[in-house]
Amino acid sequence: MKQLVLTITACVLIACSGNKANKELAQKILADQDFKEVKERALKVVKTGFNAGDGYGEVWIRDYNTFIELSAEVFDKETLKENLLVFFRLQGDDGNIIDGFIPKEKAVQTEGGYEYIFNDLEPNYAGHKNTVETDHETSLVQAVYKYIKKTGDTAILNVQVGNATVAECMEQSMEFLMNHRWSEKYGLIYGATTADWGDVQHTHPWGVYITDDTVYCVDIYDNAMLLIALDNMMELIPETKGKWQTIRDDIAKNSMKVLWDEANQKFIPHVYLDKSPYPEDFNENEIYYHGGTAVAIEAGLLNKKQIKTALDKMVANVKASGAGSIGLTMYPPYPEWAFENKGMYPYGYQNGGDWTWFGGRMIQQLIKYGFVQEAYEQMKPMTDRVIKNDGFFEWYTVDNKPEGSGTFRGSAGVLYTALEQFYYWAHE
Repeated sequence: MKQLVLTITACVLIACSGNKANKELAQKILADQDFKEVKERALKVVKTGFNAGDGYGEVWIRDYNTFIELSAEVFDKETLKENLLVFFRLQGDDGNIIDGFIPKEKAVQTEGGYEYIFNDLEPNYAGHKNTVETDHETSLVQAVYKYIKKTGDTAILNVQVGNATVAECMEQSMEFLMNHRWSEKYGLIYGATTADWGDVQHTHPWGVYITDDTVYCVDIYDNAMLLIALDNMMELIPETKGKWQTIRDDIAKNSMKVLWDEANQKFIPHVYLDKSPYPEDFNENEIYYHGGTAVAIEAGLLNKKQIKTALDKMVANVKASGAGSIGLTMYPPYPEWAFENKGMYPYGYQNGGDWTWFGGRMIQQLIKYGFVQEAYEQMKPMTDRVIKNDGFFEWYTVDNKPEGSGTFRGSAGVLYTALEQFYYWAHE
């Protein structure tokens, strides 16, 4: 009995200590002036449009998916809906979704540039598709889901686009992945060999189009994005569940079976459909993918213990590299010779650049799974540099210098969503 009383007393003390720590953290979050400033700046920058940032003319679906919730704070729902409908009007006959769209008058074909896509259903815009990616379809389904959750406009699902409703177009986009990006060998979808979530393949000086030299592989980012999209679609359109639930469960199972390295508690960067394009003496599995891991957590693939291990590895990688935040794409980066695109040098662009666009997604998952103190600590470097550099920059060098667009709306979007989560937790 004495032992039981002591045990109960210890539990009460731990609980009180935890409650006190939570209250202190909540007060710190609510009082954080940087958080308030970044939130206001995010609202301000998203008011200026829907293209990815000041360095881009297009509206990209993989970007729009990450700031549509922020856009809903400052734009009416009809404007947001029209952007989504443009993607559906430019959908391919096989169900594929374009990468981005641009006003027709700006869609000037240049040698070696984008191959523009036109459709009679869309009078104002032209599209293009970066074919090395396998996340356009999943990004659009996720964006529709976020739009509906934010606005309550379920009527968009019944909007007619050509011969199909939006709901039917969404399912057709998922069928495109099954029909044209499906590996029977692994039971997963595949894409070209890129750096984690990147859109530049290892071969070709530009690297955005599938070529005869493309090497195909399965990776965690593409398949985690598909899992999220299927969950979103089945929630919005329950009648699709009968067909897609088993497929979804098999993809989740195969993602861990094929891509999870249990011994090293990490995801294998690429599992190739044929063979690796890299020399045998190059151990690609030494590379840890930060972005794909964050999205895998969002897809529900890792348990709480594995998430904590993932965070510890990311923090260690940041320290080892000297980077500014856990938005570090990967560590270590690929060697200089691994990509033909000259911008993909070690710690350049998607090859070890530091992207808030994905770091912010990891913050969101840490909050969701109860690691709020850790999330706060890892959020601070990201909000600090927004204020210090006066902008939401596309990416940062390994020594924390800003690069690319200074109004990168994807960065603003993921930070805004994370801040909303922090405030909700603190008020609760």
